[in-house]
Amino acid sequence: MTKIVGCLLWITLCAAVGGCSLVKLSEESKAFYASTVLVGRVDSPSGWRGPVIVAAHARKSGRINIAHHTLLHEPGGYELIVPKGEYALFAFGDTNGNGVFDAGEPSGEYTGTTPIVATGTGVVALLDLVLNDASPDQIAIPVGTSFSASATRPHSTQAGALADLDAPIFSAENGARGYWAPMEFFKAAGGNVYFLEPYDPNRIPILFVHGAGGSPQDWRYFFDHIDRSRYQPWFFYYPSGAALDSMAYLLFWKLFNLQLRYHFETLYITAHSMGGLVARTFLLNHGGQFPQARLFVSLSTPWAGEATAELGVKHSPAVVPSWVDMQTQGRFVQALFARRLPPTVDYYLLFGHKGGYSMLRPNNDGTVTLASQLRNSAQAEARMVYGFDEDHVSILSSPQVFAQYQAILAKVEQKAGSGPRPGYARVKFAFVGHGDGPKGLPVLLLTPVDETARQQRAKVSVALRAEDTGIRVGPIPTGLYDASLIADSYKTEPPKVRVRIETNRTPTLSFRFVPQGVLSGYVGVDGDAADYPAGSYHPPHETVKIVSITLTGAGTRRTLAPRQAGHDDSAERYLAGEDDALGAYFSFVDLPAGDYELTILAEGYRPHTSHYTVVPGRPRQLNPIVLELATHD
Repeated sequence: MTKIVGCLLWITLCAAVGGCSLVKLSEESKAFYASTVLVGRVDSPSGWRGPVIVAAHARKSGRINIAHHTLLHEPGGYELIVPKGEYALFAFGDTNGNGVFDAGEPSGEYTGTTPIVATGTGVVALLDLVLNDASPDQIAIPVGTSFSASATRPHSTQAGALADLDAPIFSAENGARGYWAPMEFFKAAGGNVYFLEPYDPNRIPILFVHGAGGSPQDWRYFFDHIDRSRYQPWFFYYPSGAALDSMAYLLFWKLFNLQLRYHFETLYITAHSMGGLVARTFLLNHGGQFPQARLFVSLSTPWAGEATAELGVKHSPAVVPSWVDMQTQGRFVQALFARRLPPTVDYYLLFGHKGGYSMLRPNNDGTVTLASQLRNSAQAEARMVYGFDEDHVSILSSPQVFAQYQAILAKVEQKAGSGPRPGYARVKFAFVGHGDGPKGLPVLLLTPVDETARQQRAKVSVALRAEDTGIRVGPIPTGLYDASLIADSYKTEPPKVRVRIETNRTPTLSFRFVPQGVLSGYVGVDGDAADYPAGSYHPPHETVKIVSITLTGAGTRRTLAPRQAGHDDSAERYLAGEDDALGAYFSFVDLPAGDYELTILAEGYRPHTSHYTVVPGRPRQLNPIVLELATHD
């Protein structure tokens, strides 16, 4: 039976990729598992708000080779995918929109203390650039360098770009290309959260996430029938053949930048098919940073994976990366319900049962089996489960399904309206003695004061941009808090301020940042490219037993013995100017400028040594430290 199913899978695969062009698919998969995603932000203190081109480049045989570049419609977050190697980053404001770096255009380069090393896995983060008016002889990229592909690209990869749903890039055909050729898709189109209209703070955003081989056009019925006076549709468009962990991290990065830009107060998420797996993984890994996420609705999601994906991984000579995650007994599917969704999220499960049954396929909706859609763990977490006489495609254009969806929206809003009214605060801050480099992202942290309050209310954290001083932030549950503002590589003065949040007034919180030397990081789970492919979140090691972490250099030597458990007060210790290590995380603060050697000793692992340059007021790129297992001869 397995051989028969394998033959059917082979025939289907050959038809889908057009004449059995499996060589290209194989190359795509190999390239994906040998790449790293570089992410960061482009800031413009001079006020430039036009299009920006960002590029990763390497020097080979004396020539500059552009590995990947992308277009942003304004300064903000970017992501680039590159093969293994060392890279530099460059960005410029494309003032005339010709895709060429012309003399006089604002530009900037990444000025980190260490080279950017792409290891062929995961993400390198915090690679921030600043546009300024530096003269061309100070820039590695020569004037006249052309990025013409970006000049003709009809869209921006910066989160919140406006989309024309009828444009070819959003077509069903292009969505299919994102499944069979995810690397090609990402290099040409990127992945992004798009708007159908300019952002409106008075309407609730609903993020729609398509499934495998899908495109934003799959959601036309919802877009056309939803109450656009109350809701604003957003959609996540991504290469669905890429690893699902990677796409979940990409979704986090896009929403993080949108929250920085607009400070939206509420977010609903609606996902179809495999898109539900991406959305849930985002909520599991990063939902704690998004208390705005109140609703998650999935339609026809294969919560228990897909048996044919397992066969594809075993028998096909070319494997789509997302097949690896879709295996019923694979790491990804098995970990999906090891943790629960954040308590702030109401989850509703919708499924279709208009399919069929055969000797080769159990009951299904034409694509996904009922057993997978109705995984017990998914049902147990859902507030309600609704079934419809629809197949995998028709569920997205069914009047009955949409009527139930509207009822869910009404229920969630009724619940939100019945709670206590929140409050707001205004935050002012200034950077003292800072140069012209990136300032990083301050984070406002509000901690309930007494034990009873901490049991009733969680900590509130809000990320801000350097230019956000003076803005109003919220909503914040009313009560008494200790407020702190934290910025990497800075000392906060004062470390904290006590404030009462009320509904009828908006208190002002004032801080200033003074540069200090900081070296912080974490030990990541040991794994290979298949475990943490390009663009995926590399989690901290939860079971590693670190004996000591020693930092030597610039006339100082400090050693930490990490706490393995207990209350996480790392932020408080950072603000108090104390070195700290908890579990896999460590932080050395108030360091003199200079070169340092870091040594980590852990049970069962070889001693780790690495070198860093510390510059006060300059945040460092974020790479997890992966330890090597000890070998016994």
